[in-house]
Amino acid sequence: MTTAAIIVAAGRGLRAGGGVPKQWRPLAGRRVADWTLERFHAAQIDHIVLVLSGEDRAAWAEFETSGLILAEGGADRATSVRNGLKALGNLGIDKVLIHDVARPCVSAQIIADVLAALDDHQAAAPGLAVTDALWSGEDGKVTGTSDRSGLYAAQTPQGFLYDAIVAAHAANPGAAADDVEVARAAGIDVAIVPGDADNLKITRPEDFDRAERILGTAMDIRLGNGYDVHRFGPGDYVILCGVSVPYERGLQGHSDADVGMHAVTDAIYGALAQGDIGQHFPPSDPQWKGAASEIFLRHAVDLAAEMGYRISNIDCTLVCEYPKIGPHTAAMRQEMARIMGLNADQVSVKATTSEKLGFTGRGEGIAALATACLVHA
Repeated sequence: MTTAAIIVAAGRGLRAGGGVPKQWRPLAGRRVADWTLERFHAAQIDHIVLVLSGEDRAAWAEFETSGLILAEGGADRATSVRNGLKALGNLGIDKVLIHDVARPCVSAQIIADVLAALDDHQAAAPGLAVTDALWSGEDGKVTGTSDRSGLYAAQTPQGFLYDAIVAAHAANPGAAADDVEVARAAGIDVAIVPGDADNLKITRPEDFDRAERILGTAMDIRLGNGYDVHRFGPGDYVILCGVSVPYERGLQGHSDADVGMHAVTDAIYGALAQGDIGQHFPPSDPQWKGAASEIFLRHAVDLAAEMGYRISNIDCTLVCEYPKIGPHTAAMRQEMARIMGLNADQVSVKATTSEKLGFTGRGEGIAALATACLVHA
């Protein structure tokens, strides 16, 4: 099944204060939209559409090279969603999630639950059963009460079989409060999955404080460092971060001597407090002689997932005089991202020299330093 998410971020959202649309306001060190997008990247959604206002030109430029699909918002939310659905038209989408950008605290569990519900239903959405008494009021006074039985507070992401929600929007081209309303108008039954009180929609200025508290308590962040060195020996190429780079010498090591990948692997192990490559793949074991370093990195990534962590980003620095790394960094980032199941913008590979000092300065080998950031899913 091919999945997609449409993040609706075209609203102006000025009621939340700050003088700019709320999706671009800072929240816990990042912008609201950045938190929201990260939640869906972490859920391994196949395609993500970001619906933006034409007024947010800076945001368009920023995201054009990010791997996201961009769509322009309309005069109302329903039009924005239809534009997002249209942007997915040729991708063979089976399930689509539609989410408000102003819900940055959505949990991995809610995303998974909505997707799972679509195995048996055409539509599903998270809802919170109303537990408080309900009043009607006027001029600051209570004028009546209402029965709360069977009432739910609607949340997003709201999920649909793609073809069903496209047809529903085509049949209901007017405005709508949300996509559940559009689906129900088309006769589609919508399953309710458990919502989460922390999945708040930022609306008022005080909501930023609450969202920051939620993100702060929910985030279990770990950092790990890795360092590796390999000497030059006979050969006519080196393998660095999974890419073969022509050179007059090769690197020596028990495996394929990919110094960059080894440093990244050790950084992940370090963040998990799970030792290093030598502990998991002893050089004394002949089965690892000449082995591709992808085996080691994949093991570290899988171990992180088993322990409930996802990789937020990787930064690797190669230290050498030669070969020149710059022309190959894009390919290295792509290859490392492929192995780790990340987007290329989550992987940094760069290089520096040691100004002719030390063993790297003398051209005796290559060193690599890496940092890994892991977040508990």
